[in-house]
This record gives sequence, C-alpha cells and structure tokens, in this order.
Amino acid sequence: MSTQHDEKDLCHWADQQAARIIKEKGERDSYTCASGITPSGTVHIGNFREIITVDLVVRALRDRGKNVRFIYSWDDYDVFRKVPGNMPKPEELEKYLRYPITMVPDTFGRDETYARHHEVDIETQLPRVGIHPEFLYQASRYRANRYAEGMKKALQNRDLIKWCLNCYRDDEHKMKDSDVYWPVAAFCSKCNKDTTEITGYDGEYGVSYKCTSCGNEETGDLRTSPVFKLGWRVDWPMRWNEEKVVFEPGGKDHISPGGSYDTAKLVSKKVYGWDAPVTMKYDFVTLKGVPGKMSSSKGKVISLVDALEVYQPEVLRYIFAVNKVDHEFAISFDLDVITQYEAYDRTERIAYGIDKAKSDDILRREKRVYELSQVEPNVDLSDPSKMPYQIPFRLLTTLLQTYSGDVDKVIESLGDVKPEQVERLKSRAKCAWYWVTECAPEEFKFALCTDGTKIETDDVSRKAICRIRDEVVPVMDSFATDKELQQKLYDIATELGMESKVLFTTLYLALIRKEQGPRLASFMRIIGKEKLTQILSVY
Repeated sequence: MSTQHDEKDLCHWADQQAARIIKEKGERDSYTCASGITPSGTVHIGNFREIITVDLVVRALRDRGKNVRFIYSWDDYDVFRKVPGNMPKPEELEKYLRYPITMVPDTFGRDETYARHHEVDIETQLPRVGIHPEFLYQASRYRANRYAEGMKKALQNRDLIKWCLNCYRDDEHKMKDSDVYWPVAAFCSKCNKDTTEITGYDGEYGVSYKCTSCGNEETGDLRTSPVFKLGWRVDWPMRWNEEKVVFEPGGKDHISPGGSYDTAKLVSKKVYGWDAPVTMKYDFVTLKGVPGKMSSSKGKVISLVDALEVYQPEVLRYIFAVNKVDHEFAISFDLDVITQYEAYDRTERIAYGIDKAKSDDILRREKRVYELSQVEPNVDLSDPSKMPYQIPFRLLTTLLQTYSGDVDKVIESLGDVKPEQVERLKSRAKCAWYWVTECAPEEFKFALCTDGTKIETDDVSRKAICRIRDEVVPVMDSFATDKELQQKLYDIATELGMESKVLFTTLYLALIRKEQGPRLASFMRIIGKEKLTQILSVY
C-alpha cells in the first residue's frame, strides 16, 4: 500500500486507529504497540482477539511507512490463584496455589514450567496466522531487578497513587486516609507464596515484609532481591513508561469509565510522567456449536489450535478483521462455518476484481479486509489470475467424503488446480475434513457404500436402480447441466409409476445408506461413472 493516505483509505477500524495514534502521538522514530496476558491456563480464542487487534493496527501503521515495535508481555510473575478445570493432575497443581505462575510445574510434563507450557502453545501457533510479536517475560524481568527504579518511584509516591486509585472509586470503596497502602507485594523467599504483608520501607531501596503462611520476616533490596513486584494497577502504567507504549487495547471490562485503564492513565502521567497509550475497547468472543471433542478436551475453552482445525488461517483472520472491534461476535463450529467460508470467498473475488462490488466504498472496504486477512502482508491484488483456487466449502466436504478424505485424489479430480494453488487448497481441505468428521451435524456426513452389500428393495425400486445404472450412468457426461440429468431421473420414475421422492430415497440408500444426501445429480457426477457402476452392480 502507498504511504499517501486520504480519508477514503480509513475504511477499516485498524486504519482509523493507526491515523489516530499518529495524530495523538506525533511523528516518532518508532511506535510501540503492546498486548499481554497472564499464562494462568489455556490461552483461548477470546484472548486471541486482543493479540489480533494489535496485529491489525500494527499492520495499518506499517502500511503508513511507520517503524513499529509489537510487544507481547507474558505476565508470568502473577499469582497462581486457581486451578483451571481442564488441567491434568489438579491435585498436584493445588500445592502451588499462591506461588508465582512461573514456579508452578507443568503437569503435562512437556515444558519446564506451567507458565511456559501455555506460552509455548501460543508462541508456536501465532506465526501460522501471520503474527510475530516480540515476547517479553515479566518474571525474568522482575527477577533481574529491571524494575527497581519503577518500584522505588511507586513506593516514594504511594500517597499519590492512593489518591489516583481513589479518584474513580465511590465512597464505599475508597481507601481511607488511615489505610496503609503499599504499591508493591512480595513473594516469600522461604515458602514462595504471596501471603505476605509489607511492614516497612526505608525511602530508597529497602523493603521489609513478613509472611503470614510460614512466619518468615526479612528486608530486601529492590536492586538485588527477586521477590518484589508491583500490584497490576501500578505495574501496567510503570511498564507503559518503561517500554514507551503508544497503543494498547483493552477488554470492555478494563476500558469502561472509571475502570483500570482510567486509573492507570492517572498513575502513568502523575507518577511516571508518561502519557498513557491510545487505547480502544474490544468486545468479547462467544462460541457457537462447539463439538463435544473440543469442549471436553479444553474444559469449555477453545484455543487458537482448536480454531485452526476448522478455519484456515486467512479465514480465521478474516473473521476478526471483518467484525467491528467493539462488537461481540460468535465463532461458529456448526453449519455457520460454511457461511463464514462463503463470505470470505466472496470478499476474495471482489478484492481480485472477479465479482463487482455494489459501490466504490464497498470495494475499498472489501479489499482492505482481504489484505488484513492474509498471513503475509502486502498481497498483490492487481492480477486476477493469481487468486487462490476457490472451491465452495460445502462442495469440498462432499468431495472429501466421496474420496474418503484423500485430499490428493480430490485435487486430482478437480483437474484445473495450478501448482502454486495446491498448498492453500490443501490447508482448506484439511479444515473441511476435520469439520465434517468432528463438527458437522450427522445428516451432513456420509460414506459411499463400496463393500459390495445391497439394500432390501421391492421390484420396482430395483428396476429403477438398474435402469439408472444401465441407461443414465454411461451417458452422464452428455447432459449439459445437472438440471437435465435430474430430469432424466424424474422421467425414469414416471415411466415406472414411482414417486420421484421414492426414487431419490432409494438411490441415496443404495449409495450412502441414508435417505438423503448432497444434491443428487451433481453428487452422481462427483462420484463418477466408474464408482457408480461398481456400487450399483450388485443389483
């Protein structure tokens, strides 16, 4: 994209946000955009909304020629507060409640810690959807005393911070003048728990605490002790200043008026002298039609890995790019999956100029959504012959079931797939096969009956099957359209005095042992003469 932008280019919320950041923060050598999460359990598809929201804005800034640093913080020095329902060996994890997450063992037995397990799960998957942040690990930063000055500043300004926190609280929840407030907390150096109380501060780097669990009491130095950490309402603005963050979105719970963002904004300015980053509110993501296998394995949590089983990366990006960021939407695993793929394909055809958009505004928007949906940025839309191979998702599921999931045979049967289109088509086929075998409703599933068995039929039905096998199947290719082929089936039913519905039911039962299936004429063409003859030869 050109870096020359006029108002018409602001057709997507990511571009509007990028323009706002540049306007509010001015010209800079680099724009730091931030996201982050506590790895306290499976990083789910709702968490992914924040990551991709930042990624879309990062892309929009880069499209304007800006140098951008995209950081993703793992808050792995947070407290392990509860054991999620979908973790192995919960009784083992219970022993580590109140520890820093980074000290909890990985009960999956794969990674060095529980936190690292959840970090690896997302770090290995993000490149699949074209997201490449710089990961920051807060446990190692705190333990390396990187934030000693930030903590000292907070302790020296604790009355000011107390005032900032009270600003947005109602009288019932305000801290009283007599309440002692400490912006830092400590993990006990003996028992590792956060069950500590700060008991004193020397005005510089010395902080004393006592542990209510094991009775340990000690004084530590912020510059050398690894046990101290800021409470998150102060930790957040301290890090904005540390990393010079200019953009960070937040969930609607944090961004609501008087919420944690408003408090952090005050602390950032008054204590750390840093103007809070531009923010935007994103809404929640719900789930629709989650199959048993997914919901049971993840304890009702769908991860990025799960979503990528059903949605190819571009389509998953599309779902987030096409929806307004402050609107709630559902990720579907039921029949709506077909609709999502159809919507993506329509946008792709408009972007490449194969379908005509209803207006210039729609064309601009569809093109922009398509660009932002691609795993690799800066896709060239000028040459329609470069468009990925399109096959409707529904048809693909029929083909895959006809060929028992053999993707290579499906591609071969299509006959017009270019070598450079194969990889992405395989990605779609893999998702379609997973969806049809694991998620699709039962009536959608079928398997061809190729084992030489036959259904019980009356004489008229058997006659109908034989006539179709002997008279229609050999000349199937001579029918110009599916409609003509279908008409030939109706004619045979009429000649035999059968209701056409009975004939169709009989054929479906003979082919797939179900009373209905894909549209019969096109289905017969997909199966092909050879296989049809083989299946029907037993009659």
